[in-house]
Amino acid sequence: MIVRCIVFDQVNLLDVAGPAQVFTAAAQLASGVEVVFETRSLLGGIVMSDAGVGIATQPIHEACAMASIALVPGSSAIAQHLGDTALIAAIRQQAEESAITASVCTGSLLLARAGLLVSRRVATHWRFTSMLQQQYADLCVDEDAIFVEDGSIWTSAGVSSGIDMALALVARFWGRPLALEVARELVVPMVRTGGQKQYSALLDLQVADRAGSFEDLNAWIYENAANDCRVEILAARCGMSPRSFARHYRAAVGETPAKIVERIRVERARQLLETTSTDLKVIASSCGFSSANQMRLSFERVHGITPTAHRSAFGLVGE
Repeated sequence: MIVRCIVFDQVNLLDVAGPAQVFTAAAQLASGVEVVFETRSLLGGIVMSDAGVGIATQPIHEACAMASIALVPGSSAIAQHLGDTALIAAIRQQAEESAITASVCTGSLLLARAGLLVSRRVATHWRFTSMLQQQYADLCVDEDAIFVEDGSIWTSAGVSSGIDMALALVARFWGRPLALEVARELVVPMVRTGGQKQYSALLDLQVADRAGSFEDLNAWIYENAANDCRVEILAARCGMSPRSFARHYRAAVGETPAKIVERIRVERARQLLETTSTDLKVIASSCGFSSANQMRLSFERVHGITPTAHRSAFGLVGE
């Protein structure tokens, strides 16, 4: 299989290196898997990434064999490439000749400019979702997707999501067990369904609490989710009265302490459901829930799905 990555000046390094490492690892771990990961540019030679690291490339017009996957990475300087007619034409040609065309991050804007995303559901970096939707009204931009598969077109969200998409492509071509093995080798989470939201309780809290007023407390809750996390306990850790603490916490974070404790406990439970075969009662206890039923109710409230169904869809065990 040939994976042909179309590289250009100031390309995002991880957009290229992430998928490259996934496909390379797949070939290294499975004897029957052969992958050639090509980096091609309009003129060939060394192309500088936005990280200041040069990428060796070959001229795209010298590519003889057809690629199975045409990969288009993004760039923080993507705007300067949208008017590059030669680059857009090369992307369009590679897409026409490849079984799958995939973009990472803002590479979706290049696909759109090449006319490859007409009436498709797509993903892109969160900073560009509104712009992409406004400029191409016929698209359906999924703001929550890690990656989206729509026919022969695959698009992914910001930067590291290219790894998730590459793992999904490995699973598509060679099976989920190999994708799981690659994920473990690279020490990254296993691929999730394209429409799955990017859940991270602590990251969401960091975004909400811009001043960082309760950052240390939230980290403590995460590490001590199985312990007593009542408002009185949390207020005491902050040297505040329960009433004052609850008021200041909600003003800073946007939710009550009880809601945040629930979300963090659900987050810990989700990780265990995805990565272990531990009994639900044990998971519930270790995450601070009084019972498996209480965990189920909280999990459904946060994620809209039962713990059992989530494990069935996203669990890593038993592959």
